[in-house]
Amino acid sequence: MRTLDLAGVAVPVIGQGTWRMGEDRHQRAQEVRALQTGIDRGMILIDTAEMYGDGGAEEVVGQAIAGQRDKVFLVSKVYPHNASRKGIPLACERSLERLGTEYIDLYLLHWRGQYPLEETVEAFERLREQGRIGRWGCPISTSTTCRNWPRRSALPTRCCTTWRNAASSSICCRGGNSTTCH
Repeated sequence: MRTLDLAGVAVPVIGQGTWRMGEDRHQRAQEVRALQTGIDRGMILIDTAEMYGDGGAEEVVGQAIAGQRDKVFLVSKVYPHNASRKGIPLACERSLERLGTEYIDLYLLHWRGQYPLEETVEAFERLREQGRIGRWGCPISTSTTCRNWPRRSALPTRCCTTWRNAASSSICCRGGNSTTCH
């Protein structure tokens, strides 16, 4: 399977999303099997969020990766209203509990919100230093580049386009081996 570099890690270009999972308990076993089948076929990047199914999607992922956490690259996202200095660590701990893991490979701010980006970055960096997350990312509009990043000591090491349509979107990630931002 082809791979791409995501924050210094080679991951398959095809991953598994979990939006709408965890909303119906009657579908849980089927959703877990679907994710496990994907993992078995090499789709080891799994994207989820605390928002999906009010945490239910993270619970589904946790069941699917139980006993095989080391095989997957796990991405989760924090709500903007939890993106404060105090809120991010608490949200992350809840996500880790639901996921049944000790760390998240890439932890993203779902979208910009009311908190200053510098405060969000500080909380992400603290989690990275503690080993709770491997990398973090923040959404950046196409007109914004990393040169305007709020905290020089936490300058992102990588910016990646996440989708293209009428309005492209990117994330800037911190962590991994890359030392340049593009």
